[in-house]
Amino acid sequence: MKIAVQAHDFDTAAEIAALHKNNAQVGAVAIFIGTVRDMNEGTGVARMTLEHYPGMTEKALTAIAEQAGQRWSIFDCTIIHRVGALAPTEQIVFVGVASAHRAEAFAACEFMMDYLKTQAPFWKKEDTPLGARWVDARSVDDAAVARWAAAPTAASTKCST
Repeated sequence: MKIAVQAHDFDTAAEIAALHKNNAQVGAVAIFIGTVRDMNEGTGVARMTLEHYPGMTEKALTAIAEQAGQRWSIFDCTIIHRVGALAPTEQIVFVGVASAHRAEAFAACEFMMDYLKTQAPFWKKEDTPLGARWVDARSVDDAAVARWAAAPTAASTKCST
């Protein structure tokens, strides 16, 4: 398992390769890469600044990855989240999962992203033509997490290191 909160960009190809680790049992790698958009809620965005609570953030991300490892049979997972000032098109987040089969990889990846959006202590501020504004939590993200409470889980092994 790899958990990182960092200001610098990440190398997507290197992160995907690390999930394989020459493990011949890996049959699927699912990833999500989030980027900064130049528009949100109908207003242009010139820059997004992400803040976090050091120590607490990494602990929350680790807990999310461990929950995924308890729900699905996965070999490895990675969560990288950037902080600081980011411009449109820059990468914000990488979530990757390696497993034997695509269903577990897709589900675990989506689960981690849904929980990251609602449970991880990050704060986003957008610079717009109308001034700076903090980005509020969205009800659609809360609804995405709520559906996991009712979803069945697969027999699983924990995310390995």
